Amino acid sequence: NPMKPHKWGYKLFVLCDSKGLIHNFEIYTGRILPATSLPDIGASSNVVLRLVEHLPRNENKFLIYFDNWYSSPALLVTLANIGFQSLGTIRLGRFPGLLFSSDQEMKKKGRGSYEEKEATIDGVKIRAVKWLDNRGVSLASTFESACPINTVQRFDSKGREQIDVTCPKIVTTYNKFMGGVDLLDGLISYYRINLRSRKFYLRFFFHFVDVSIVNGWLLFRRDCQHNGIAKQGVMDLLAFRCEVAESLCNLGADPIKRGRPSTDRVENEFSKKKKKGPCVNIPIPDVRKDGVGHWPSVVEDRQRCKHPFCKQKSSIMCEKCKVHLCLNKGKNCFVDFHL
Repeated sequence: NPMKPHKWGYKLFVLCDSKGLIHNFEIYTGRILPATSLPDIGASSNVVLRLVEHLPRNENKFLIYFDNWYSSPALLVTLANIGFQSLGTIRLGRFPGLLFSSDQEMKKKGRGSYEEKEATIDGVKIRAVKWLDNRGVSLASTFESACPINTVQRFDSKGREQIDVTCPKIVTTYNKFMGGVDLLDGLISYYRINLRSRKFYLRFFFHFVDVSIVNGWLLFRRDCQHNGIAKQGVMDLLAFRCEVAESLCNLGADPIKRGRPSTDRVENEFSKKKKKGPCVNIPIPDVRKDGVGHWPSVVEDRQRCKHPFCKQKSSIMCEKCKVHLCLNKGKNCFVDFHL
């Protein structure tokens, strides 16, 4: 079943925002005793407490979303007591005393029908809602409720058309902000490092390289949005990965050492026909400004200076960047280019 998680592999618990940016993670290594600073509210709920432990508390700035594997009344109450409002799908067996109509009974009322219950546990008000779509789905929250009622588009298999279905606010909020981890997994899967190894630590290493690149790209895209850069002008994930790879390959690396060429090499150079070479790519800023191995050398051909706004020709070339730059008494584009 493609909807089920991978049966074999390593399990990671991840805290992401709605955009897929990872804020914290935990590698599952078996049973973990709860920390002394946190209450013991069950193995799955304890994971959430550990993941949010580093977030600022008592400011109500963060809304925590989770699925029914983590949810429990104790988790909702504990998060509220330390300053986090929360919302998640629930398993009714974990909420004793919470009774909803069965799916069969709700189907008599029609698709889009819902029921809402409210309770106060240790001073924390919790609202639980069951909504019928194709089947019933139950949610609980310390900040959201069923009202106001919204309308969503759903496909009607009988009429073979899209229809409007009433939907509680708690459901639309959950669908809007839940799914950051799935988005992160999707972005990683596009260009995953396909280096397989039997060593578990190498698999973790390559995975976290992918995570770091995706996290960096999401931060880069967010900064571009804050600076008013159009979406069409923002570098995509593939181009971002290529720039990171180029930076890692060239950053701080010395160019090939100079030396006297062999006789065979000289003969081969004489035998080559003179022809126009390909366009020279300007190195990325991380390589251009690293301050390592940028030595000027005099070459036979004169080419256009690659410094912006300079239109002169020069026979001085940077050995590492492989670009021509002015370097004379009246002009020093070589230094300006590498600053």
